[in-house]
Amino acid sequence: MTKRSTTASHSTNDTITNTNHHHHSPTKKRIKIMAANNEVVNWGDWMGSYKTGNLIDNESERIDRQKAAFGGETIARLKDLNVLIVGMQGVGVETAKNLILSNVGGVMLYDGGIVCKEEHRGSNFYVTREHVLEEGTTLGAASLTELRTLNPFCRVDLLEGSSSLTEEIGNKDVLGTRRGYAAVVVATFLPKKELFELNELARANGIAFIMAVTNGVTSSIFSDFGPNHEITDATGEPTQTLAISNVEVLDSKPKLLDVAGVKEGEQVVIVTVAQNEHGLEDGDVVVLEDMRQGMEGLNGMSVTVKRVAIASPTAAKVDTRGVAFKTALGLPTESVVSNFERQYDFYKSAFDEEEGNANKKFPVRTITIFNRLAFVLNDDNGKKLLENTSVDAFRQYQSGGLLNQVRPPIFKQYKSLADTLQGTPVPQMLRGEDWELGKGVEVHLSLAAALDFHEKNNHWPRLHNADDASEMVDIARGISDSRKDTEGACWAQSVQYGFPMGEPRDVNEKRIARYSRMFAAELTGFCAFLGGAAAQEVIKASGKFTPIDQWVHHDEEVLAVDECPSNVGPLFGSRYDYQIAIMGKDFQARAANQRIFLVGCGALGCEYLKGLALMGIATGKDGKIVVTDMDRIEVSNLSRQFLFRQPDVGHPKSVRGALVVKKWNPSVNIEALEKKVGDDSEDYFNDKFWESLSVCWNALDNVQARQYTDARCLFYSKPLLESGTLGTKCNHEVVLPFRTSSYNDGKESDDNENQIAMCTLRSFPYLPKHCIEYAKQAYFSDYFEFGPDVYENFRQDPMAFFEQLDTMDSGEQSRALRMIKAFIDLQEEAGGSIDFDACVRIAFNRMMKDFRKSILDLSHSADEMEKSSGKKFWTGTKRRPRPVDWNDPMPLLMEYLYSTANLYASVWRAEVVRDRSEFQAVVDKLKLEQAIWEPSGDKVDLSEGDNEEESGDSGEDDEKLKGELYKVDTSKLQPAQPQEFEKDDDLNFHIDFLTAATNMRSWNYDIKASPRHTVKVTAGRIIPALATTTAMVCGLVDIEFAKLVLGLQSQGSDKFLNSNINLAAGSGNFTTFAPDPPVPITTGLDAPQPVSFTSWDRIDLSYKLNELSVEQLVTYLEKSFGVTVNRIFMYGDKEDRALYNALDKKKLD
Repeated sequence: MTKRSTTASHSTNDTITNTNHHHHSPTKKRIKIMAANNEVVNWGDWMGSYKTGNLIDNESERIDRQKAAFGGETIARLKDLNVLIVGMQGVGVETAKNLILSNVGGVMLYDGGIVCKEEHRGSNFYVTREHVLEEGTTLGAASLTELRTLNPFCRVDLLEGSSSLTEEIGNKDVLGTRRGYAAVVVATFLPKKELFELNELARANGIAFIMAVTNGVTSSIFSDFGPNHEITDATGEPTQTLAISNVEVLDSKPKLLDVAGVKEGEQVVIVTVAQNEHGLEDGDVVVLEDMRQGMEGLNGMSVTVKRVAIASPTAAKVDTRGVAFKTALGLPTESVVSNFERQYDFYKSAFDEEEGNANKKFPVRTITIFNRLAFVLNDDNGKKLLENTSVDAFRQYQSGGLLNQVRPPIFKQYKSLADTLQGTPVPQMLRGEDWELGKGVEVHLSLAAALDFHEKNNHWPRLHNADDASEMVDIARGISDSRKDTEGACWAQSVQYGFPMGEPRDVNEKRIARYSRMFAAELTGFCAFLGGAAAQEVIKASGKFTPIDQWVHHDEEVLAVDECPSNVGPLFGSRYDYQIAIMGKDFQARAANQRIFLVGCGALGCEYLKGLALMGIATGKDGKIVVTDMDRIEVSNLSRQFLFRQPDVGHPKSVRGALVVKKWNPSVNIEALEKKVGDDSEDYFNDKFWESLSVCWNALDNVQARQYTDARCLFYSKPLLESGTLGTKCNHEVVLPFRTSSYNDGKESDDNENQIAMCTLRSFPYLPKHCIEYAKQAYFSDYFEFGPDVYENFRQDPMAFFEQLDTMDSGEQSRALRMIKAFIDLQEEAGGSIDFDACVRIAFNRMMKDFRKSILDLSHSADEMEKSSGKKFWTGTKRRPRPVDWNDPMPLLMEYLYSTANLYASVWRAEVVRDRSEFQAVVDKLKLEQAIWEPSGDKVDLSEGDNEEESGDSGEDDEKLKGELYKVDTSKLQPAQPQEFEKDDDLNFHIDFLTAATNMRSWNYDIKASPRHTVKVTAGRIIPALATTTAMVCGLVDIEFAKLVLGLQSQGSDKFLNSNINLAAGSGNFTTFAPDPPVPITTGLDAPQPVSFTSWDRIDLSYKLNELSVEQLVTYLEKSFGVTVNRIFMYGDKEDRALYNALDKKKLD
């Protein structure tokens, strides 16, 4: 299968040719764009709404959320990655699934000829009973068909089991791609000689080598990117784009001003940025862009920056978060320094006069000024910059300029598998405490011992075999003893705080013997964890993100809680044999009768359903899984919600997800719902429902829903499993009744903390995101959401509308009235009925008003202000805008007309015109003409504040509008259809409109244009999502769930694990920790009364009539606890309304 090419390329390299320059209409001025395949296409080919059938780019739609995390460049690189996966048990199939969903170029599977067995069904979800019964069906063959259906744009095939891996790794034409392998993942143990040889061949050929294996309750991942690996982006975090608001040249650096490497009295260039915090460090590099007024030659040049700080007396106690400090930073740097010098002199004088301070040092603190940076002009970057300009040129700065942060590449060297297996003295453990205690040593020795064991016996340690375990202990001890005198080697020595101390200790025979006895078994949770982590390591072959520092082990010995021979054996060929061999038959019996409430069936929910089915949860007569999700499946879900395929699009997630896992494990009792979980569904999810649950399991994507389910779990004392992902970042939390803090004990919100000032969006944008936000908040909302909505409310029931109007604030009232009046005027202008021609005229008038008249009015008002004040207006980040001109058109005008007219057609229920030629014909027929602009008397807001209050005349205007609307005969008005913003439907014109409107406004203000996908991600508030991260964190939560089934909560919360992991930033960002204890709330009472309680605590009162009056409650509380009750509130009431107020009662009495 070849990679599908898109119809046209939307990039800055597109070639534009114009013909027929004599005519004014842009439809006659034929705009032609050369696509990547040299096909000539017209305007609009990169947009979405005109596309139907084969023109729709399904591949791009699938990876939409992934693109938000990786970026377009990395997405393209992934298509060049071919991956060889060795081993097709649990870890192998999980890794393959995640890589295929990630849309790499090709995946070659190798199963070593291992035939399907019943126990494989506990970890490989594609192995069926039929595969087991069919003689000779290998794991790879059983998985191949389903893996191929995951993504039609990724090539997947199976290598014959008899093939030589050492020969295959040198293949230069993998899957017909004319490329070799970029990575190999070893997901099972191989003989020592073959394993080491494969690793060395990978290193020699520039192929990333990943090993990910799980044995019993232990898992290990190893990553080797060779002797010289280039990391182009270490973290994947967005780079900063900073807008310059001022540039100053200080000929003599003041004493109080601190810039690393710049001495007092030396010249320094200080740049002030518009953002409150630049977020850069000393030595960071930025590229100059959009420099103006004679400084254009600096655009594209790199410069190193340093932070700027100022000294302040400690006694002054400057509040750097206060309004006064932030206001002062708006002054020129010399003025800021002058203010601090006066402060310094005052406090220094007082200090010197104070008795006893003669020999003491004056205490001073250094305050970083986060809106300023200093240019470094004496390094290589600075010298190149000065070749194009002089320092004096910076004195001429007036306006414009951007600083784009760049991250220089990092080069790292990695050691081979053989070297690190011996030469890692304290291997990293996922649990930080285990790492500090040196517990990774036993895992490392066990790995080495297993390889030597196989080399000696030609088989791997057998399940529950005591002789093999004894031999493994002897081999591990021998390996440890042989390394004692080797510097930097891994051997049994004491470790403190993660550092080897060199003092010999005995090897932990119990742990090594257990590793051997469980070597052959694997648990689905470990498989998912490793499959996600290993797949993410493969993606790093693109240069994006930092690989792990070679080894990370994870050991959950608490799962082997009862190794009684009659509990963990004998085994009778069940699909759960591996699970029973580790956690016992009593675990399996408890698992069968678990009652699970899974809230959400998206990416997280799919993974959790898979794990529950593989573990045999809810297969007993009392067991049940209830999964609920209101959403329907979309194309963009298919890149990570692996239970779904293209035919599932449009169907309920919960229903289709339940059907899939029911096929995998027909014994699972599962009910799929499409109900929202919240206050309005408590009649269904009632007391009986919640009290019947074993655990509530969140698979949600918003804070509000998480807070609700957590509150329910608190009320009913139920454990909660919580998790979330954001691109490569993930976390999970185990909430245990009475033992841990709850989700609501923390503070989390969906609110955006980085709001942009409205004055910036309205009149003075300087970044692309400002234009995107304004297009969404103002244009789309007013024209297609809020406007049609209030108009329809008025049209259907004017009196009810006017009653509703009284509940709005004054600003919203004015907005609503003006929108309704505008919609009525549109119908009058169209002669009473709006057809598509009228929609085109409306769109044209909008374009002229928003991108021409308003711009000319703004510029005129600013010019008048300059004349009257004598001060330049367009300075710093304020850019003088330019108006669009229909008489000298550009392709973007037609883009805007096309999408806007069709959106208005959707609003007025007219038939849309998708065909671009037909649309052009409509525009030509209408002979649209641009009005001559003349200065108007309208007031233009030039303020830089954020005051959006209406002028004093607005109240009178509103009353006048109300009077006009009261007289309207609404029966003659045409119905309108408000547009509910939907980012993932390319046929609805929503993103097309926002892209065109964004880039029209960007053109007005000479701001870089935004690609369509960037507009979609920003305006749609798209959360980056990856299959790799999802699988990894869900695997960890599956393990925690197993602990719940085992009843480990009775042994303390330290048996459980929370995580906060970033798969992009290396193994140093693999953070796990024990859950926090409940947050104590003090009562103010003295013992023996309770001095504190937690959110888990409650007092249950029972009365014979099952009713309790408020008076009885007050009496009970006052007598029982010796308190005076002032107020009583209803549980969960967010309005803070008291059911009982002692003060009110006193007044009544």
